[in-house]
Amino acid sequence: MTETPTPVQKPRLRLPVPSRLVAPDRDVPVTVIEPARSWPRLDYRELWRYRELLGVFIWRDLKVRYKQTVIGVGWAIFQPLFTAVVYSLIFGRFAKFPSGALPYPIFAFAGILAMQYFSGALNISSGSLSANIPLLTKVYFPRLLLPLAGVSVPLVDFVLSSWVLIGMMFWFHTYPSVHVVLAPLFILLALVAALGAGLILAALTARFRDVPYAIPAFMQVLPFLSGVPFALNGAPAKWQWLLSINPITTVVAGWRWCLLDGPPPVLGQALLGTCVAVLTLVAGLAYFRRSEPRVADTI
Repeated sequence: MTETPTPVQKPRLRLPVPSRLVAPDRDVPVTVIEPARSWPRLDYRELWRYRELLGVFIWRDLKVRYKQTVIGVGWAIFQPLFTAVVYSLIFGRFAKFPSGALPYPIFAFAGILAMQYFSGALNISSGSLSANIPLLTKVYFPRLLLPLAGVSVPLVDFVLSSWVLIGMMFWFHTYPSVHVVLAPLFILLALVAALGAGLILAALTARFRDVPYAIPAFMQVLPFLSGVPFALNGAPAKWQWLLSINPITTVVAGWRWCLLDGPPPVLGQALLGTCVAVLTLVAGLAYFRRSEPRVADTI
């Protein structure tokens, strides 16, 4: 008669039961990453929490912009001044483009100054994602900070070049009117237009590498579509409305009106350019937010 083996009982592992549960620290910020919506929804609290990082991006781009250069920030003054000289010789002296009652050199320099800000803001913001690939693929932060820094950096160049414009105003005895207080609004309009277009181009650049080659070609003809070398009121009425679809046309005309007491922009044309700029910003935010989850994979 065989004996039935007695089963061996395995020792049970007993864990100490905590006497109380420790509540999480409510002061520690918790970041919840959610899929982006197609509608341009901005998390202002998140952007405010990362405001110091935005300042770091701006300061970094400023240092890199003029690092190892001979004249440094002097390029911010030399570039628009040299362009104004060329415009004055070709369009002012030989082509006799209309400039209203303003001397053509200061007329051209004021328009070039506003145009240069938009051009610089669009170029930097459109390439902000492709220029920061290591950050995008390793660290989380609101991607919108990169285009925001891109449109903020050229403001420093704009302020430096404005001192040359002030000196030219004294030289040509051209003084602003009471409308000078509205001048920042037209620069804000240029910022809105540059940010909206920059968001679209930044998302496109992450997918298509030939987009950066098309931007310089477009920027070469944009001054002529914005009324930089000529007075807008000198063109036929139908062409004025057609050019006013471009928001920078309103920026250039309004900037000259505020600082040089030039002809005021037509209200309807100014509203048209403003609406186009706002719609561009909304469309840029929507497309950028929709493309944001795929940026790290496609870039």
